[in-house]
Amino acid sequence: MSSITSEVALDLFPFLKVYKDGTLKRLAGVEVVPPGLDPETNVLSKDILILPKTGVSARIYRPNLVTEPQKLPLVVYFHGGAFCAASPASLEYHTSLNKLVAEANIIALSVDYRLVPEHPLPTAYEDSWAALQWVASHKEENGNHEAWIKDYVELDEVFLTGDSSGANIAHHLALRIKESNLSYKLKIAGIGMIHPYFWGTNPIGSEVTDQFRKELVDKWWLYVCPSDKGCDDPLINPFVDGSSDLVNLACDRILVIVAEKDILRDRGKLYYDKLVNSGWKGKAEFMETEGEDHVFHIFHPGCAKAKSLIQRLASFFKM
Repeated sequence: MSSITSEVALDLFPFLKVYKDGTLKRLAGVEVVPPGLDPETNVLSKDILILPKTGVSARIYRPNLVTEPQKLPLVVYFHGGAFCAASPASLEYHTSLNKLVAEANIIALSVDYRLVPEHPLPTAYEDSWAALQWVASHKEENGNHEAWIKDYVELDEVFLTGDSSGANIAHHLALRIKESNLSYKLKIAGIGMIHPYFWGTNPIGSEVTDQFRKELVDKWWLYVCPSDKGCDDPLINPFVDGSSDLVNLACDRILVIVAEKDILRDRGKLYYDKLVNSGWKGKAEFMETEGEDHVFHIFHPGCAKAKSLIQRLASFFKM
């Protein structure tokens, strides 16, 4: 690496580094694994191209022993990574999805939306929306249907789920569904929001005293979405002018999961409190994991609290 190339222009810890010559090096989610049969969970996965025009793909998972007459819920999953890192093939996400599918007995579709900076926002939202439209197309008689969805999925039991930025995506899709014709084709049974990535210019809760992490999260968002609205852009702050009202969320149930030591914890709790008082007609549920930090279950999937989180999600999909 030349001296010019090695000069760091922006260190977006822990996700990536941008060098002065314009190149970047991703640091998170870079270890990838192929799909296939996971011997630990007996979950089978494969990669599929879902949007040929843009090249957007997904990794789809199913229990290996599912029988064809049996129809299972579909969880459309959006991974985290601050919109600029990771993928469904990342080791941590592949491991987590295998465990979730095994515990919940579901079909899961993990969407490989395109990342910043190569594909600026709102590309991640548009790719995820297109993936949801693709899922809805399986309700039509004709079309290029994915066999695992056609044969094994109960299309009236579709859940949106994601962690961090993926939970943010799920929130925006649920609002968009209500405002579109997709609401006539696809009913969203619920949303599982794990450590949702919401933010704002004015600090709340632990952000007031934790200036280091407040500035860190500010930097993440201002990098992936440079705009004059900054950290009060409606994409990241759901309670500013220009944001859609939570009453318009197109689902019957929402589970918000936070972690006690997460800098995003207070935003997740605020979202839950606002949801409960919004006039939204669904059922809101809340879970907090004590003593843990952001997406701990992704990095430490074998710990007892990670297993508890996965079990709580699984029960949410079954209710």
